[in-house]
Amino acid sequence: MPRSKMTDDQILEGLKSSYGSEITSGDVKAYCAMNSLSYPTVTRRLDSYKVSRGRWNLEVTKETIQELEASYNSPAVIAAVQQNLIPEKDDTFVQFGNFKDIKKIISSRLFYPTFITGLSGNGKTFGVEQSCAQLGRELIRVNITIETDEDDLIGGFRLVDGATVWHNGPVVEAMAKGAVLLLDEIDLASNKILCLQSALEGKGVFLKKIGKQITPADGFQILATANTKGKGSDDGRFIGTNVLNEAFLERFPVTFEQEYPSAATEVKIMTKICSDVDFCKRLADWADIIRKTFYDGGVDELISTRRLVHIVQAYNIFEDKLKAIQVCLNRFDDETKQAFLDLYDKVDETVDVKQEEVVQ
Repeated sequence: MPRSKMTDDQILEGLKSSYGSEITSGDVKAYCAMNSLSYPTVTRRLDSYKVSRGRWNLEVTKETIQELEASYNSPAVIAAVQQNLIPEKDDTFVQFGNFKDIKKIISSRLFYPTFITGLSGNGKTFGVEQSCAQLGRELIRVNITIETDEDDLIGGFRLVDGATVWHNGPVVEAMAKGAVLLLDEIDLASNKILCLQSALEGKGVFLKKIGKQITPADGFQILATANTKGKGSDDGRFIGTNVLNEAFLERFPVTFEQEYPSAATEVKIMTKICSDVDFCKRLADWADIIRKTFYDGGVDELISTRRLVHIVQAYNIFEDKLKAIQVCLNRFDDETKQAFLDLYDKVDETVDVKQEEVVQ
């Protein structure tokens, strides 16, 4: 059959087999050259598949795009743009570490992807939330898991009341609002997270399922938190963390290393919750000794700032120091738990761990 007599379906299948469903003018010109076809003739035949200048989606016709646009613009679920996304200020928050730098980045409203790494329970996520709360910035937080994929992040179709409608993912919502997007526990992600490559370049995303380009509004920013630096966990403490693609990590210009706060700062944090200042001081000293021992390789576990807060909250409930410590240490194995209790016995003469064992 002469090339000029090729049917629309034959041209369509030829293009799809050579270049996939999403093609550009460069692809069409190359196809025309290889098959002795006229570029204007072929583009006319592809008119119903055109999504923008020089771009075609061979799976979606203009009629389908119009229908999808209608569902996109009239979602059957509450859009995030209709909700108050500014976090509430927490009166117990005490700033420390990289907080001022993180807050400065967020207040700049400049697109500057930021990676925050540090051990568990040291306030990485809380600091970002409170930065947004103090600045009145809208925040969309996404907790990443190994199962997180493009549909979860960018969006997809949902069946609502018998109708299939497009539903924006959190990334698209954050772009549309010019909000702060927080990718929490990013090192748990699989390679499916690579769908964010263009978003991390500040170029927006192309919603290929509906043929729509989303351009970020002013103020859109991305921050990510992780227990590792995206290189996996060598000591096995953070099971489930993965080695992230180097090209993905390279799209974060800066990385902040979040350490646990000093003992003095942790006392300030705990006394925001607990009125027993002496108890808070002893807990902070105890945790500090354990961490130093951990870093020296003497123990395999440590006490996080979050765990100290759990202990003083338990003390507020039970009004019993030893019980508060015990119930919050039960997550550790028996040997570690007993070692930590024995150490606390040495830093607080008002608590007798051995006497408690005899009574039990």
